[in-house]
Amino acid sequence: MPSEEKLISDGIDQAINSAFEPIASAMVDIVFVSVNIGGTELPLIVVWLVVGAVFFTGYFRFINIRGFTHAIRIVTGKEDKEPQAPGEVSHFQALTTAVSGTVGVGNVVHVAVAISIGGPGATFWLIVAGFLGMASKFVECTLGVKYRQTNPDGSISGGPMFYMDKGFAELNMPRLGKVMAWYYALCVMLASLGAGCMFQANQAYVQVVSVSGGESSFFADRGWLFGTLLAIVTAMVIVGGIKSIARVTSKLVPFMALLYMSFALIVIGANYEKLPGAIISIFTNAFSPEGVTGGAIAVLVLGFRRAAFSNEAGIGSSAIAHAAVKTKEPLTQGFVAMLEPFIDTVVVCTITALVITVTVYDPAMLNDGVISGVELTSAAFASVMPWFPYVLAVVIMLFAYSTMISWSYYGLEGFVYLFGPSRISKLTFNTTFCLFVVIGCTTQLTAVLDFSDAMIFAMALANILALYVLGPGVKRDLEAYWQRRAS
Repeated sequence: MPSEEKLISDGIDQAINSAFEPIASAMVDIVFVSVNIGGTELPLIVVWLVVGAVFFTGYFRFINIRGFTHAIRIVTGKEDKEPQAPGEVSHFQALTTAVSGTVGVGNVVHVAVAISIGGPGATFWLIVAGFLGMASKFVECTLGVKYRQTNPDGSISGGPMFYMDKGFAELNMPRLGKVMAWYYALCVMLASLGAGCMFQANQAYVQVVSVSGGESSFFADRGWLFGTLLAIVTAMVIVGGIKSIARVTSKLVPFMALLYMSFALIVIGANYEKLPGAIISIFTNAFSPEGVTGGAIAVLVLGFRRAAFSNEAGIGSSAIAHAAVKTKEPLTQGFVAMLEPFIDTVVVCTITALVITVTVYDPAMLNDGVISGVELTSAAFASVMPWFPYVLAVVIMLFAYSTMISWSYYGLEGFVYLFGPSRISKLTFNTTFCLFVVIGCTTQLTAVLDFSDAMIFAMALANILALYVLGPGVKRDLEAYWQRRAS
């Protein structure tokens, strides 16, 4: 017989989903409107993101290649050494905060889904999308620092809503900029509570229950207890603002990334004889896949869409974290921000793809669909050592937690833009965020999560447009920057 808590949880779940379902359905239909090409559904929002990334790569003359070494020098402290510069966090801390918001469950789930549906070739397009996305990150994060503001309490606020507001005002389009800024702030606030909070908390809870006995786990019918504990741990970090978040992510991100990649490389090493074939299949399958509906176009679309979910290039959210950096030169953080899609997609996603391809991948799964997502990655780890999935579970929990604390800051800044940077405003949002952590662990909230996913991509509609409008100013700044360095 279901427990009392289970009945209450199901009741809340049903009530909230019923309320959100019509809104979520409408938002998904609007944001993910698609066109059919060769039997493949191509979401126009993905086209919007990809075209933007391609444009900025060309417009800034492959800054993702030309500026890569310079980005490494900045983040390692060999450039832009100004300890008294305005801002709250270092280049490295700003980068790890942004990376913690993108390196998450998607690096395990989305890659596995892409391969299970489209084969190893989807990995090639994931890498291409990550490379192109570096240019979009460069532009949006440069603008995030350029148009940031210092609040009365000394804290820094920045991101798309601020460069839409101030940047468009400079170009004599204040009303348009203000409307776009309000739209973006509302989207990022709602997305943070859904995909950035409830979904992450739910994934962490599911993993704990899974590794601690499943239905017989102590937490199996105590989602409220796990959610409360997680909310307390989250509150301890986010109440201190970006400085506190950056201190945690600067230690957590390197640890969880190295932990995941170390065990992934062990799996790859144990199957080293299959590695050359796996690499070849990634490239050949990208252009001539077998057994995939829609052929190469389907694989290309799949790779780009999963990359957009993973690194959020063009979404604009990372610019909020990067805006808090200590620097007098906005372009320096634009360079550093390019490392984010490289780490998230080119490195971590590629390693995940290789783990799957050299172990459990079988072309037959494209049609069978027996396992996918995190189950596929877990099976890949278990193929070497039966206890490796427990390590994966720990990694996923860390990924979910790090994403949650970063997105709390993104949502807070959207809230601050809409309602002001007062202590009451910040306390109100942080309290609400922690409450949603508990809700995420006690209910499924499918419709709410569909809605928040749509919110994330809806952010790109305004952000990419703003980058087109403000991009020429960034290009002029970049040319002056290179000239100053040359002299």
